[in-house]
Amino acid sequence: MGHIDPGAGERAVAEPQTRTQTETQTETQTEAQTETVAASGPEAGGKNKERRPLGIGFVGWARWFWRTLTSMRTALILLFLFALASIPGSIWPQRGVSDAKVFQYFEDSPRLAEWLDRFWLFDVFRAPWFAAIYLLLFLSLIGCVLPRTMTHLREARRKPPAAPRNLGRLPQHASFEAPLTVEEAAARLRAKRFRVTTGPGWVAAEKGYLRETGNLLFHVALLGLLLAVGIGTLYGYRGNVLVVEGEGFANTVAAYDRYMPGQQVNAESLEPFSFTVEDFQASYIAKGEKTGQPLDFEARLKVEDAPGAPVRDYVLKVNEPLNVNGTQSYLIDHGYAPTFRIVDGKGQVAFDGPVPCLVVQPANFTSECVIKVPDAQPEQLGILIGFLPTTVPVGSEWVSVFPGAANPTAQVYGAFAGDLGLKDGRPQSVYELDPDSLKKMKPLVMKADPLAVNEKLALPDGMGSIEFTGVREWIALQITHDPGRMPAFVASVLAVAGLVLTLTVRRRRVWVRVHGEAGQPEGESRRVEVGGLTRTEGGDFGEEFTEIVSALNPGIPNPGVKDAR
Repeated sequence: MGHIDPGAGERAVAEPQTRTQTETQTETQTEAQTETVAASGPEAGGKNKERRPLGIGFVGWARWFWRTLTSMRTALILLFLFALASIPGSIWPQRGVSDAKVFQYFEDSPRLAEWLDRFWLFDVFRAPWFAAIYLLLFLSLIGCVLPRTMTHLREARRKPPAAPRNLGRLPQHASFEAPLTVEEAAARLRAKRFRVTTGPGWVAAEKGYLRETGNLLFHVALLGLLLAVGIGTLYGYRGNVLVVEGEGFANTVAAYDRYMPGQQVNAESLEPFSFTVEDFQASYIAKGEKTGQPLDFEARLKVEDAPGAPVRDYVLKVNEPLNVNGTQSYLIDHGYAPTFRIVDGKGQVAFDGPVPCLVVQPANFTSECVIKVPDAQPEQLGILIGFLPTTVPVGSEWVSVFPGAANPTAQVYGAFAGDLGLKDGRPQSVYELDPDSLKKMKPLVMKADPLAVNEKLALPDGMGSIEFTGVREWIALQITHDPGRMPAFVASVLAVAGLVLTLTVRRRRVWVRVHGEAGQPEGESRRVEVGGLTRTEGGDFGEEFTEIVSALNPGIPNPGVKDAR
């Protein structure tokens, strides 16, 4: 007879009930789906609406944009673009730094200069596209660095992980017999500046957190550098001024030839100092293949740091600016300012003083000057003059052969009488005669012979005379106040320090297992296993691991380290 299961009848009764409940649930779900479809069909509203996938919406697109902007790849791309966008500032002359060269560029290539100016290539660091790269990089670095900093802080507080069960599988492994306890192993690893945690029969140690700290320090310093540049732009100012020997300068807005303040700067923000240019000396090589090359430039100043302050002497040189309470005055250019005395047709002195000239040939400092005499009588005078520092005749022409003023002459290229157009309200350059007005003026002299010092040229038709009375020199200064200069310097030092840490420090972990410690008398040898790995690619951990094992077992100089790689 077969075995009879006493619970079979109960299961036979229960199973049909279970199937019936399942079928009932399935039919209910099917009916609900059918009603849902019917409700959205023609009977519900007469329109059969097609189901479409929902879009990510504005919030989704904003989240995607933020994640893309704050990724490390985007930050590196923006950093590369930031460096690339700075290159035009060193290729083309910049306004506020080399205004004369910008003017000369417009003179030599007006069409090209016009197109370059449309793209802000003469004002690169004030261009909208440069500011856009700057701001995007700033946001990208903030969004990239802050989460990594929080993660690194949590990681730095976390204890090293417990020792793996099989240390022999690690890249670095060693075993030896020694009377070593867990406490002794932990103490010796702490002596090597490892962060240590212990457990039953094992020690875990880790060091090298400074690598990630250096990486974050570099990026935070880069943020600080960008912030310092922004502070300097908002609260700093920059200006250019040309000062002739014997004349002075007071740090006021009206005294600047070009003044570029930050958005938060007003006239009261300027440091109230002043100075007088007593003398300027430029020295050149006089003989040999390098004749005419400059050796040194220095301007001797009388400086007054504030109204009523004692006057002090200062020698201004290239890359040695005058510093008055954080305001720097840099020597950036120089040239000649010959002096003239012009007598008009009525015998009155209409002009007497220096005329700054623009250098047209830097090798020998051949320069060109413009004198405008609006007070001359009976007609205004406009004079074009070429200045030759060291003049020698070459055929029928006169040229300069040396930048120093060994034999200075002034050659009148053209003298004109008539209306200079100074009263029509249009601004004019002091370095040229207005072309439209020049067409209406009467030529008096065209390319006369050079005048030596104290020689005079009489103008025809009783219009007066021009006398060349001497030679002075002018210096061009860039005066800047940048409150972000010192923070930028500190940020640069921190960035270098962070980069050094990133490149030199390696993250590594070491584990020690002491077998048979429990129940053994103190001083008896035990089997000790040591394993280690480095979490930084490209670093050789073998030599340091050998030293660690030697420190754990000092009785044996070379305990036979096994490299499992």
